[in-house]
Amino acid sequence: MTAQHVDSSGPLIPRPDRTPAALRVALAQVAPHRLAEMERQKDEAIALAAQTDSLGPIVQFLESWAVVIEIARFPVVAARLHSAEYTAQVLDEGDPAWRAAMAEIRAVYLAAQESLAHE
Repeated sequence: MTAQHVDSSGPLIPRPDRTPAALRVALAQVAPHRLAEMERQKDEAIALAAQTDSLGPIVQFLESWAVVIEIARFPVVAARLHSAEYTAQVLDEGDPAWRAAMAEIRAVYLAAQESLAHE
């Protein structure tokens, strides 16, 4: 049996539906180390929705995790994000490389949001 070649520029998995169950399954495939964080945020969103009598917190939860998964679906994009996040953590805010890293983080998130908006 031979190993299958994975195109690192393409998506690892299809884009999931924006439901808690579909996002959880997708996250388990692309970033399983974040499952506990997702579950905690889901519980917080449900509690806040009940307190405020609004679906807004649940919609925000779904949207934010859809973006996380959209980034993680593409290994090249996820690597860009992780590199920029590392740089932003180790450098001083006054360093031009820190500002460039922050701009890269914003660019990755904006591109993921735009991609989801055009599905």
